[in-house]
Amino acid sequence: MKLNYFAKQMSTVARWMATTLFCLFAIAFVWQGAFFSNMAAIAAPADMLIASSDAGSQAQNKAAKDARETKGFVRDAADKVEQTAKSNAKRVENATDGDGSFVERKAKKDAARIEKRAEEDAARTQGAIDNTKNAVESAIDNIKGAFSN
Repeated sequence: MKLNYFAKQMSTVARWMATTLFCLFAIAFVWQGAFFSNMAAIAAPADMLIASSDAGSQAQNKAAKDARETKGFVRDAADKVEQTAKSNAKRVENATDGDGSFVERKAKKDAARIEKRAEEDAARTQGAIDNTKNAVESAIDNIKGAFSN
């Protein structure tokens, strides 16, 4: 029962993080699109190249920083889940006076499984964050390349 609760919580957290990242990247792309509405920039492409290069670098730096912060949040969430699992197992051990009963062994096994899942979920989520960051950086590089040609 507890595992389902934690799985739902982690799923909800992951969904919110993915939505937040998507929104941040959408805002970055919309902000980049502001250069196309500037007629002076279109009339003077050399200035536009300098501005787009600087803006692209800034966007890449911001995306990298956001990815680091989000990965830190994922790591913190996984650590809290692991701490909670350990403390719950410890409570069961204290309640059963450490006699090695079935309930105590089950609590320890469940805690180990929750910790393992938290690590796997954190690693998978951090991998998805890296993939998203790489895709954004690639798109920015492609845009910068298109302007430099």
